[in-house]
This record gives sequence, structure tokens and C-alpha cells, in this order.
Amino acid sequence: MNWKAKLKIVDREFLSQEEIQNIISKEFSVPRLDQVKDIFIFCCFTGLAYADIKKLKKSEIVIGANGEFWINTKRAKTDTRSNIPVLSIPLSIIEKYKEHPEIIDSPIILPVLSNQKMNAYLKEIADICKIKKNLTFHLARHTFATTVTLTNGVPIESVSKMLGHKSLRTTQHYAKILDMKVGDDMKNLASIMGTKYN
Repeated sequence: MNWKAKLKIVDREFLSQEEIQNIISKEFSVPRLDQVKDIFIFCCFTGLAYADIKKLKKSEIVIGANGEFWINTKRAKTDTRSNIPVLSIPLSIIEKYKEHPEIIDSPIILPVLSNQKMNAYLKEIADICKIKKNLTFHLARHTFATTVTLTNGVPIESVSKMLGHKSLRTTQHYAKILDMKVGDDMKNLASIMGTKYN
């Protein structure tokens, strides 16, 4: 009766900018590895989870109020609306697979393999790219939340909305692990303080 559950916050792994670049610039002669690389990178720059990219339809890529392309979808896990601006890298991946035989007559936008196969091939990609982290498909979502958005100054509220989180607390788990960002913010503060209190 007196037992209380404790929530243990696990440090989530994510890729650094160098590691993302390493994967992007690696040429794969094996088509299946190239395909998995592209879909993984697409998710690093959109924050979509496996279930969301698997079901993403061509009709869910829309022109937003700003005249740019947006992903306008609902998260499979929570049924929450998620609106994400499409950056140039994901746009070029959509373009690359436009004529792919698996999706040409399908409403689906990208030829996504099973989660098991994606993760198995990502292990191969990690070995080839000499990445020591446990490269799984879900790591793309963590990478979007940290390296791609929060580290580059995107406000946590915007990141939370794009990830389709129901609560800001869920997104704050990502912010907690960004010591590097804290260091940069304090460096900026130090230079402001230096000019104000000389």
C-alpha cells in the first residue's frame, strides 16, 4: 500500500551534427542501404516516428500559409495533430523517390521497409560510418528534437508542437540533455554581461 512508483528519466541518445553529415555524405552502392539511409535522414529533419513515416501520405504534404511545404499529419501513437515545415533535405528525398516502383501508384510518400529491417540495416550503416551509438530508427526523432532544432535555437514550444507532444514536459526531457546548448547560452550571457558591467 505504501509503495510509490518512481519515473526514471533515461538519457536519450541522439546524433551529433558531424554524425548526421557523415551519414548524409556516405555513398552506398547497395540500394537497400541507400533507401534506409534516406528515410532515416528524412526523419532526422522532420521528427517523424517510424509509425508516422510508414503511413505518411502524399496528400499530407501541403503548401502552408508561408508558401512553403509542410507535413500536416496526425501522430499514430497519440492521434495528435503534427505540423512540420519541410526543410530542403527532406524535400530532396521526396523528389528522389517520386518515381519509385513501390509508391508510384500508392498514396504513401516513401518506400518504408519493416521496422525490423530498417533497424537491422541501420546497424550496417552505423558500422560503415563508424558510428559507435546504437543506431535505431527512433534515434532519428531524438536527433530532430536535439541536434536539428533545440541546439539551433528553435523554441521548445515549437519543437513540442512539431513532435506532436501533448505536454511540454515530454519535450523537456530532450532539453535536459543539452548541456552544450546551456554552455552556448551562458557564453552569450557572459558577453552581454561583459558589455553591460565593464
